Amino acid sequence: MTDATDQIKQTVTANDVVLFMKGTKDMPQCGFSSRVAGVLNYMGVNFADVNVLADADIRQGIKDYSDWPTIPQLYVKGEFVGGCDIVTEMTLSGELDQLFETNGITYDKDAAEKIREANA
Repeated sequence: MTDATDQIKQTVTANDVVLFMKGTKDMPQCGFSSRVAGVLNYMGVNFADVNVLADADIRQGIKDYSDWPTIPQLYVKGEFVGGCDIVTEMTLSGELDQLFETNGITYDKDAAEKIREANA
């Protein structure tokens, strides 16, 4: 294993929810990262953010780790969930709520409902 792979594995196992993204949760630097971070922030999910722009090895390493070509990438309890499109679909269908509930992740159910209402 490489240092980047070890660091990624440690990050996804040490945190219940992790978003590998371009930028940070407070200052996303791409629209897709902004959308996913915005959903998580709005829903009140406590998550770790990893800015892949700060480390080229992590940026490539996370793509290799998940075998997924794009960023952002969301992990819940060490498991890869998906990128922007998948997280968006899961949010709108209620699957993300179920995933959080199954894994004991605290989130604002009312906020999740408001997202769905606004996109109905």
